[in-house]
Amino acid sequence: MPMVIVGLSVVVLLVLMMKFKLNGFISLLVVSALVAFWAVATGNFSVDGESAGLAQIPEVIKDGIGGQLGGTAVVVGLGAMIGRVMGDAGAAQRIANKILGVFGAKGVQWAMIVASMLIGVTMFYEVAFVILVPVAFTLVRATKVNLLWVGLPMSISLSTMHSFLPPHPGPTAVAGLYDASVGMTLAYGLMIAVPAGALMAMLWPRLPFVRKLDPKIPGGLLSDKEFEEKDLPSGFMSFFVALLPVILIAGSELILMAIGEGDDAWHHVLKMFGSPEISLLIALIVATIAFGPAQGRTMAQVGKSMSEGARAMAMIILVIGAGGAFKQVLVSAGIADYIAHHANNWDLNPIILAWLIAAILRIALGSATVAVSTAAGIAAPIVAATGASPELMVLATACGSLAFSHVNDPGFWMFKEYFSLNVGQAIAVRTTYTTVLAVLGLLGVLLLSTFIG
Repeated sequence: MPMVIVGLSVVVLLVLMMKFKLNGFISLLVVSALVAFWAVATGNFSVDGESAGLAQIPEVIKDGIGGQLGGTAVVVGLGAMIGRVMGDAGAAQRIANKILGVFGAKGVQWAMIVASMLIGVTMFYEVAFVILVPVAFTLVRATKVNLLWVGLPMSISLSTMHSFLPPHPGPTAVAGLYDASVGMTLAYGLMIAVPAGALMAMLWPRLPFVRKLDPKIPGGLLSDKEFEEKDLPSGFMSFFVALLPVILIAGSELILMAIGEGDDAWHHVLKMFGSPEISLLIALIVATIAFGPAQGRTMAQVGKSMSEGARAMAMIILVIGAGGAFKQVLVSAGIADYIAHHANNWDLNPIILAWLIAAILRIALGSATVAVSTAAGIAAPIVAATGASPELMVLATACGSLAFSHVNDPGFWMFKEYFSLNVGQAIAVRTTYTTVLAVLGLLGVLLLSTFIG
């Protein structure tokens, strides 16, 4: 019954948005409330392990929104401001021109794959996305190609890096549960992620059902001004500001991995500067100076750029938050516990079992983090009992959590809104690519398992 309710809730959500054209934010809140009412009526609604009633429904919805937007709103908002400040100063155009100069118009997809994989190794999907998307938009405008022709290689590459590899949260947490080496997991993961991600990034934009789509760049996220070469900022400063969050996050992460765990002042400083929120704030401050007074623009002009960038993100942030509410209601309705209980009796290859449990949880709940942590909790005893490689089990579990991104996944809404797709189009493009990537990842892990005991 719980899985039937999940399916029905998705159908209702699609009907509200596709047939009745109801706003995504409102649709998600309505469906979240309906699922919560069912859970209360059947005695399946709980908060922190304690049975809950109607009075707790608003709190769960608020917690879901708050939990999702606690970091996402800051990241998306700061990213949009940086992108707009750079765009209004011509820095995004300078970066796009340099990329076209190196790769050419025909190689723009490879440029996005290389940049996304390098940045995505250490950065969250959302953070890397908001850093790269202004460049993708500018390349689309410069080359006059379809938005998805450039945007999909970027998104697919980032999804692959984020879901397959530590030090991203899901794989890192699972590595701890399986007692796996983070370094070896990263090494094995790169063997699968790079070829699988590159293959998908080049293949998916060429599929007929993708090519027939022609979404437009969302208004307010990119300056309409075309700059003369002489008016553009320097290439060094343009790339420096764009890469500054990457330098701070990746540099801090690499140093922390090298020196190990600790509780001294240096560890705290590195963790602070390596956080997405602080690194993006620093980048925005540098961008304000470099592309403001240092380039002859007033602070009022820079402030206007920030406001317009943030304004364009308002509905995107609300929809992402509502996606978090839907996910939290499903968790409180006991869907994860129901799946975990039944999965304990499955007799399968441990690699396939871990992947399958994570994939089912991902379909039901939308949250990749909940999917990997729950699946790992079920499969962890199997690692010790069967002697399966803990590193490969990490990858199998992480790959499963990538599958079937759809309407209960906040990342789905971010993808949909930035690329101006309707719900049906986003399902056709994103749900399919995440699922095929997850299957390719599983096949890669199974192949590696024939060589690694």
